[in-house]
Amino acid sequence: MIELYHYSFSTCSQKVRLVLAEKQIEFVSREVDILSGEQHAPAYVALNPNHVVPTLVHDGAVLIESTLINEYLDDAFPAVPMRPADPVGRHALRRWTKRLDEHVHPAIAAVTFAIGPRVMILQQPAAQREAEIEAIPDPKARAARRSVIAHGVQAPEFAGALGQMIDLLDRVEASLATQPWLSGDRFGLADAAVLPYVLRLDHLAMAPLLAASARPRLADWYERVRARPCFATAVAAWAPEPAVAFLRGTGEAVWPQVEAVAARGR
Repeated sequence: MIELYHYSFSTCSQKVRLVLAEKQIEFVSREVDILSGEQHAPAYVALNPNHVVPTLVHDGAVLIESTLINEYLDDAFPAVPMRPADPVGRHALRRWTKRLDEHVHPAIAAVTFAIGPRVMILQQPAAQREAEIEAIPDPKARAARRSVIAHGVQAPEFAGALGQMIDLLDRVEASLATQPWLSGDRFGLADAAVLPYVLRLDHLAMAPLLAASARPRLADWYERVRARPCFATAVAAWAPEPAVAFLRGTGEAVWPQVEAVAARGR
């Protein structure tokens, strides 16, 4: 039996659900509401000491770190391979996931909380808000969260974070010049890993950065990914329109400022 502890809009949860759906692996859903702080509950921390989602439990084995979970799934369920067969291709795949884990994921956290959930978090009592920030184990991530919640897109961390996201889009555009998918000849782990970050920018009303006029190969890839059955099952089904509309609304409200920051970074 597979149990997945996850959150609907979590980028790392989305990429694991994409792999589960592509491989047609059924799982028992255990939702963890990270906006209300359920990831800090002692019972969950006993499973995942990093206080994050997702966590996958397979026949009693507890697996954390979404990149490693997806590699595990590809090993444990090889019938639908999602990694290149050749060593060079696998090295290229790991370069994608390493960049995402080390640079892109912290950046999208700053971008997201500077725009979307910030609106709701600022409505919480100050003591509750501070307690949830203090529960973040990593001091660097904790400081960045406190800053973007307080200052939004004016936070000093925001420009660098947005720059990391634009760099990701440029890297995707360049990679697709030589192959149809980021993983090589077919949709694979790199595509599943990158998609949630591109989708988050779209949900935050940054569509001009994804437009065919700006990055035609990325726009085509994004359309092809969203047309796959796994996208409907793993992403769209977990993204109710009112929630997406809320994110888009918060993004549209600050887009002029975001556009100015993006232009300064060029």
